[in-house]
Amino acid sequence: MNWDFSFFCTSIMLGAGLAMDAFSVSLANGLNEPKMKKGRLCGIASVFALFQFAMPIIGWVCVHTVMQCFAACGKIIPWVAFGLLLFIGGKMLIEGIKEKDGGDEKPAVGIAGLLVQGVATSIDALSVGFTIADYDGLSAFVCCLVIAVVTFFLCVGGLVLGKKFGTKFAGKASVLGGVILIAIGLKIFIEGIF
Repeated sequence: MNWDFSFFCTSIMLGAGLAMDAFSVSLANGLNEPKMKKGRLCGIASVFALFQFAMPIIGWVCVHTVMQCFAACGKIIPWVAFGLLLFIGGKMLIEGIKEKDGGDEKPAVGIAGLLVQGVATSIDALSVGFTIADYDGLSAFVCCLVIAVVTFFLCVGGLVLGKKFGTKFAGKASVLGGVILIAIGLKIFIEGIF
């Protein structure tokens, strides 16, 4: 495999395309937690980047090992992603509607919720394993690493934008964040089914 301009350009474009869902969820997380500290911001972006790195690698491994099993699972991926994002988005939406005052800010998403978001936004990245199936192991690793770096920076951007607008939307950020997550889940579902 040649590591030329085309290889890196393709990897960057894959990263940007795959990171759009994670970017949107990051935006929602930033909206919901406008006083988020830099360490938490980098941690959230890192979780999304890790999942965007791991899922294509898992897909690549599946192509080279258990192709039949993965092909059967491919039909449920949109359902799983939609269910996970509907659950998280619905929870944020309900909490935002019930919220009476600004009160003490608490983290919008705990570690368990963040991991679910990471899986839900990157599950479609499994299919990238098919796209890079002709890559050798090292090339697949480098491609996925580029995808992760692109995802990290896009998610940081989404979190920063969300924080900026979150202070303006104060009490209703949870409602908007929930609606965004549900819309992303619906988009993944519709694209996966049709």
